[in-house]
Amino acid sequence: MRLDDLAGQLPLATLRVIDLARALASEPDVLLLDEMTAALPTDMVERVLTVIREQAGAGRSIIYISHRFSEIATVCDRASVLRDGTTVADIPIEEGVEERIVEMMLGAALDRGTSPGSKHVEADRTDRTPRLEVRGLGTESGLTDVSFELRRGEVLGVVALEGQGQDELFDILAGFERPDAGTIHVDGTSLAFHHPADAIAAGLAFVPGNRAEALLMERPLNENIALPFSARPQRWGPIPMRMETTRVADAVKRMQVDTRAGGAVRRLSGGNQQKVTIGRWLAAGVETLLLFDPTRGIDVRTKRQVYDLVHELASEDTSILYYTSELEEVQLACDRVIVLFGGRVVETISAKYADEQILLRAAYGLSGRGIKPVGAMARS
Repeated sequence: MRLDDLAGQLPLATLRVIDLARALASEPDVLLLDEMTAALPTDMVERVLTVIREQAGAGRSIIYISHRFSEIATVCDRASVLRDGTTVADIPIEEGVEERIVEMMLGAALDRGTSPGSKHVEADRTDRTPRLEVRGLGTESGLTDVSFELRRGEVLGVVALEGQGQDELFDILAGFERPDAGTIHVDGTSLAFHHPADAIAAGLAFVPGNRAEALLMERPLNENIALPFSARPQRWGPIPMRMETTRVADAVKRMQVDTRAGGAVRRLSGGNQQKVTIGRWLAAGVETLLLFDPTRGIDVRTKRQVYDLVHELASEDTSILYYTSELEEVQLACDRVIVLFGGRVVETISAKYADEQILLRAAYGLSGRGIKPVGAMARS
């Protein structure tokens, strides 16, 4: 990054760090941080937490809003727990506080079989044909010989530190950028995407990490979900309104979108906005979902709903490429995971072996010793 770079061309993680630097430059007495680390990869999170500790040590008061409970336990002295707009508890930070916070937010003790901390049982996809095949993908901006397969009904995780090629990979698959080398095959057919519409026509739907990029914030919920119907009519003539209305209603119900706020989508919570971005493609019908950090900055209940939906879609043969900046999500949502470092795939790991320590070592380009890798598919 250079000082004369345009802010609009910087990645979201960099913009968040700039936001923090600007706030600190005013030397505030009270620093209010709202989901400060939600857009940050693991390596940048620790830097931010260090700054927060330093600011508190210098006598500044800090209000830290976050759905990452481990961070709250690390940097906070007390925690106020809110549910449905009401404060339900004000508790000191002590051992076991993360579990207590989760239970208070959900309003009941967790069912261990479906809690956000439970492990996803990896499905055997070895007999499935590839839905998406990427071979030798490369760009001048950072990708080098990236290859992998995504099979029908599989959830393939992607893990990388900031700037290791994950943005370029998803932009290429979504049709926003063209590669300088390599091929993309969908159902065995080689395709070149010149526009996002080409990717959508091939059955690949992209849900970006920044919800504002995907939503028409001043338009109502139903129009946002119905957007694919008007953007790509199947034939000339009127849009089939009855079918559209039915599918939109089904998507709202399936995604459990809270419609009480009404009006423009900007009035919805971040979690409900994310449900709308995903629900749009449920309504339109999709064979492959490209999810880029889909649980960024959303509450624990909505996270659990997203995990459940991902598992449900995979069981219906939808293929999902799932980038996450929260390493613990890999074992909650994925069957396998690829790790990018320096624009290359440095590890392909069965999700059941992909704990945070192993993923971090791979993401930093360190030895994969101790990892049980898999080939094109999980064999364990």
